Amino acid sequence: MGTAGGFFQLLNPLPAADPCPRLFVLGIGFFTLCFLMTSLGGQFSARRLGDSPFTIRTEVTGGLESRGVLRKMSDLLEMMVRRMDALARLENSSELHRGAGDGRLALDRLPPSAGLMERIQAIAQNVSDIAVKVDQILRHSLLLHSKVSEGRQDQCEAPSDPQFPDCSGKVEWMRARWTSDPCYAFFGVDGTECSFLVYLSEVEWFCPPLPWRNQTAAQTGPKALPKVQAAFRSNLSHLLELVGRGKESLIFMKKRTKRLTAQWALAAQRLERKLGGARRDQKQILVHIGFLTEESGDVFSPRVLKGGPLGEMVQWADILATLYVLGHSLRITVSLKELQSNLGVPPGRGSCPLTGPLPFDLIYTDYHGLQQMKQHMGLSFRKYRCRIRVIDTFGTEPAYNHEEYATLHGYRTNWGYWNLNPKQFMTMFPHTPDNSFMGFVSEELNETEKQLIRAGKAGNMAVVYGKEPSIWKLQGKEKFLSILNKYMEVHGTVYYESQRPPEVPAFVKNHGLLPQPEFQQLLRKAKLFIGFGFPYEGPAPLEAIANGCIFLQSRFSPPHSSLTHEFFRGKPTSREVFSQHPYAENFIGKPHVWTVDYNNTQEFEAAIKDIMRTQVDPYLPYEYTCEGMLERVHAYIQHQDFCAAPGPSPPGPQAPQSPFVLAPNATHLEWARNASVALGAWPPGHSLQAWLAEAGRACTDACLDHGLVCEPSFFPLLNSRDTFRKLQVPCDSTESEMNHLYPAFAQPGQECYLQKEPLLFSCAGASTKYRRLCPCRDFRKGQVALCQACL
Repeated sequence: MGTAGGFFQLLNPLPAADPCPRLFVLGIGFFTLCFLMTSLGGQFSARRLGDSPFTIRTEVTGGLESRGVLRKMSDLLEMMVRRMDALARLENSSELHRGAGDGRLALDRLPPSAGLMERIQAIAQNVSDIAVKVDQILRHSLLLHSKVSEGRQDQCEAPSDPQFPDCSGKVEWMRARWTSDPCYAFFGVDGTECSFLVYLSEVEWFCPPLPWRNQTAAQTGPKALPKVQAAFRSNLSHLLELVGRGKESLIFMKKRTKRLTAQWALAAQRLERKLGGARRDQKQILVHIGFLTEESGDVFSPRVLKGGPLGEMVQWADILATLYVLGHSLRITVSLKELQSNLGVPPGRGSCPLTGPLPFDLIYTDYHGLQQMKQHMGLSFRKYRCRIRVIDTFGTEPAYNHEEYATLHGYRTNWGYWNLNPKQFMTMFPHTPDNSFMGFVSEELNETEKQLIRAGKAGNMAVVYGKEPSIWKLQGKEKFLSILNKYMEVHGTVYYESQRPPEVPAFVKNHGLLPQPEFQQLLRKAKLFIGFGFPYEGPAPLEAIANGCIFLQSRFSPPHSSLTHEFFRGKPTSREVFSQHPYAENFIGKPHVWTVDYNNTQEFEAAIKDIMRTQVDPYLPYEYTCEGMLERVHAYIQHQDFCAAPGPSPPGPQAPQSPFVLAPNATHLEWARNASVALGAWPPGHSLQAWLAEAGRACTDACLDHGLVCEPSFFPLLNSRDTFRKLQVPCDSTESEMNHLYPAFAQPGQECYLQKEPLLFSCAGASTKYRRLCPCRDFRKGQVALCQACL
């Protein structure tokens, strides 16, 4: 209040002859009134959100200080009234004298000044009356609070309960930091011990329920909505409305979805017949595309029409279509504000849990969205993260996902350490079985379209994979491009605005960036689709193969990885990439896919000659058709449950016998015929085989060697000394440790190691020191993500 006193020092009598000081004084008077009113309102700044500063609910703590401030304000108001009276008398007198000197009275100027003074006095008196009333309210509140405190003094102390060991520490934290985030006041925290305990026992869960609180509402909670059966959809018009508008990315996704509507409808009919009318519960699903939010920079939308990467938009468009066609209820968000509204995030900085139970069974997002949810969901993120599915283009291996292990062993990156079940990460291609393969779709041709393609193919036409000029800067490209130009007419689709990109050789016929339908038509005419080594693992090669092209790509020697190549550095995977598109090389292969050493001109030229003599039909793997993606995602939604209560700890050396027997040829373990199968277990145990990999081989490779795929969900069944014994592995000692390569057998030393941390079970990773114990399973033809009995 010292500042207000300084203002009043300016209200000394001034010479009456000059009218300007009078206006100055009146301005000072108004400014002082505003200051006092602001000061009065400031005494209630800690009130609960939504309350008026003059309601009965006022901050009780600090009441004595508030009454002292009110007394000072009342005294200042009275002094202001006296000064205004004196100024008014002085002003009237000076006006009369000047009017007489001019030969007339200045009464025409007197009423406005006098009326203004009267209004100021009235305002000051009203504020003084308000101050008296608020002082009475504070006295009453303090008396009431003292009575309540006397009755609950013992009940508002942090209890010593071994079931809530963090309670006292959390109360201490709240005592010191409860004003650090407005969300605490939103939930009723007002600085008292009782409010701390109510919050920590009813909003968070660090303290036991208070016996004097009404627990009925908290125990009952909202009733669960009745289950609704999901029905396949063939009309996607409502989905297009849900996607929204405005962003170029969304426009691209909607155009793609609309173009594929007929294929989605046909695929839905096929899958519905295959499932035979099995009941499917409709899920409430939130889809939050984090990389399209303004907070994440939305780097893709401005580049969609300029040749920027479209793989993410292709995949997200197909994910939305898949979830909608399967009959689930969708909410789609591309802004942080929409995300907060749909989740029920309380106002503040994100320290508090959600205002109610999460209304969604599943949330599909990306790494950007995952970070945004963690920042704004408080403790609810830990509670509900089992419902999240992360669309992760290149995958996240368990060693990078486990925060403590990643930090201690050098696997920490900007994109890992979330401690999720690794299967919650969903990839574009089936890189590693540690994650779930989400995928996307390519357009499927009917027989008539395939015949037209066969008739219209130009045997000497090649299209280069790459829309950005930077892709054409590859050193040494002149050699293999000149060879290619000897045999074929070379076409490009490199983006440019005004002039031809200088990186593109003059003999290349550049079409510029083409819309997707026109690009498809170009591929249907071409014989060859050739990659320069980048971008890695995009959708375009599959689209080219589906349109009857042969895909030619570069072999990497040495392989590219996060340890050797800048592009992969910082990504949460140690996977080695031996070609531009490993899926095309390993799962499709010749005659549709050729992988050669571009640095070997003789090998490259021989491949071109062979390709020109090779005839291929359009080919599309089943898992990249609309039906294949619907089938795969349906199985995930029906069977993947990462919120179920965790089972017993991984078995140790003295665990019960495993449900396996040695195969007749003594090479591996098989599921015993008389072994019981856990009800609802997915994948079913009888699809499992256990193999001991050679030293230096990852389980991913060891299973593929036997025509199988690694299945990490089976690791707990193998994690016992009994499994080693049945495989006739001599274990001189057995230890349990945290290591993403365990369970494994070490030579020399005859030591067997079991896995101590379930989140570290991993198909990826190898060491020449270990022979890894690997769980392998069969898979459906054309659907590597599902075992033969998994649908």
